[in-house]
Amino acid sequence: MSNINPSNSSKSIAKVILILLAIAAIWFLVSLVNNRIDNTLNPLQLMNHELGTQVANLLHPTPTIIPDPVTIINEVQSLARLETIRYNVEKVITAETGQGTFAFLLGDRLLLIAHGLVIAGIDMSKIKLEDLWLDQGALNVRLPAAEVFVATLDNENTKVYERDTGIFKRPDPNLETNARQAAEKEILKAALEDGILDQAMTNAQLYLRWFFETLGYKQINFVAPAP
Repeated sequence: MSNINPSNSSKSIAKVILILLAIAAIWFLVSLVNNRIDNTLNPLQLMNHELGTQVANLLHPTPTIIPDPVTIINEVQSLARLETIRYNVEKVITAETGQGTFAFLLGDRLLLIAHGLVIAGIDMSKIKLEDLWLDQGALNVRLPAAEVFVATLDNENTKVYERDTGIFKRPDPNLETNARQAAEKEILKAALEDGILDQAMTNAQLYLRWFFETLGYKQINFVAPAP
């Protein structure tokens, strides 16, 4: 039977511990070097990123919008409008100034793709007692003339598609505003020419006929509105 020297066993254990400590120390040093390299590169990359962001903000500044906290309501009005038809209209508008021989020097021209909304119907508040009467069991109804309630641009979808400015001409700040105003008028004109008021009256009669029939009236006659 061999004898085991306790001192030799302790020395072996100590060697293993020293080896593990050496490995841990090497791993720590490698990690430290990598972190120092990363910390050396990251500020430069961060500086370049911040510089690029500042240049982008200078070239394309983001507008700051600060609404006034005070709101003034000028008028409150009760409405009894029966909206019976809605048009979504698209119109191309060209606006220009300084055109002619020297347009390439002093001209300003833009192309606006306008989207608008037109809503029409009848104003039920204009119906009076004498506009409803019974005659031999039939209900006679005189409706007011159809009218346009809303004719406006869809500003979110209305865009300047193209703009050409002369070499020595600064963009006219009012040109787009004038184009939008003209587009709003043209959108209303297009809806009227397409017969939006006649369709609004037809739809109103269809809806009100159903309404009066649910009230028990078997025969409903619509009388033309007074001129």
